[in-house]
Order: sequence, then structure tokens, then C-alpha cells
Amino acid sequence: MANQATELYGKLGELTPDNLIAGLEITPIIKGVVLGADLGFVARGTVLGLKDDGSCAPVDSEAQDGSETPYAILAYGVATDGTLTSAAEAYFTGVFNALALVFGGDDTIATHEGALRKLGIFVKENIPY
Repeated sequence: MANQATELYGKLGELTPDNLIAGLEITPIIKGVVLGADLGFVARGTVLGLKDDGSCAPVDSEAQDGSETPYAILAYGVATDGTLTSAAEAYFTGVFNALALVFGGDDTIATHEGALRKLGIFVKENIPY
């Protein structure tokens, strides 16, 4: 019986808080997105831009394919394939920790905060733990 209990209540995984969510004043809304091919690993918290072809890539103000403008924030890290697009989930609204967001190129929160606010995505700095 002890073995059955161990199997039933065994460790399934680990949760490592990453401090991405900064508050619940605005309910986070998650929807599906498509990540472009050959992006490598795209980390949770990456601010995404929507490319002209309908796929998403890390926002980069130097891009000229639509991904220079914020669209959403990646909810879970995804390893993309070299030739295929990848399904993913992203936050379209919410309050996020500015220090936990990831951007493409040399971009920072200062580059995109105004555009994120227009989308219903707000940022503040959480106290790290």
C-alpha cells in the first residue's frame, strides 16, 4: 500500500517562480499565437511582435516586417524548429514585471512601454525575491 501512495502522491515536477506577473488588477488573457520558424528558444516573458506573415517573433524596433511593434507576451518558453512554425500561448492583457520582460535586438521596456499600454498590457517593477 505504501508503494501505491508514493506513486499516487509522488513529485510531478517543480515550479520555479519567475516573477513575470506583477499583479492581478487586470486579468491576464491568454490566446494562441504562432511563432515563426528558426527563432531558437524563445523564453517566457518575451514581448512578441506580429509579423506581416501572421507569425510572431521577439519585438525588435529595428525590424521592418511588422515585428517592430508589440503584440503580446509569451506565456511559456518555446523551442522553435528550423523549418516549421510553432504553436504557443501568449498574454494579451495583464500587469507584468518590467524587469522580467525579454525583448529582441537592443530594445528595452522604455522602447515599448507606451505601445504595450495601448494593448492593455501594463508594467511595473516587482521587488525581486
